[in-house]
Amino acid sequence: MKKPSQLREMTIEELRQEETDLRKELFNLRFQKVTGEIENPSRIGQVKKGIARVLTVMNTKMGNKN
Repeated sequence: MKKPSQLREMTIEELRQEETDLRKELFNLRFQKVTGEIENPSRIGQVKKGIARVLTVMNTKMGNKN
């Protein structure tokens, strides 16, 4: 999980890729949860927070361009 300061240094394209990666991880974690194979259920919450951080930084950067 990247810190907000690390996310702010990334470009919009890199942030979009990070969001995509986190969403894939979230899908896989949810799938593991349903099948009972998940090792760390709290990771789901961590990934959701990571997605929110990425979206917040993206919105901030895109807002500054207007």
